[in-house]
Amino acid sequence: MWERMAWCESRQTWDVDTGNGYFGGLQFALGSWQWMGGEGSPADASKEEQIYRANLLWQAQGWNGWPGCKQYFGWSRWQVRE
Repeated sequence: MWERMAWCESRQTWDVDTGNGYFGGLQFALGSWQWMGGEGSPADASKEEQIYRANLLWQAQGWNGWPGCKQYFGWSRWQVRE
């Protein structure tokens, strides 16, 4: 699931800083990253840590953390394994 989301968000470029205010493979806003306990930039974190923080964010707000890509998958709020 997260691999597919990362492909949509960043073409799975886990260390990306595109300059648009979003970072890492799952394109975290810095505020969301920090809210989920992340330190520094998501682009500097490992893929595993980004997925861990994404799961926390998903539990807090569902797919709303990824508005640009959520429409492509049709996953429900409760789908966490694919």
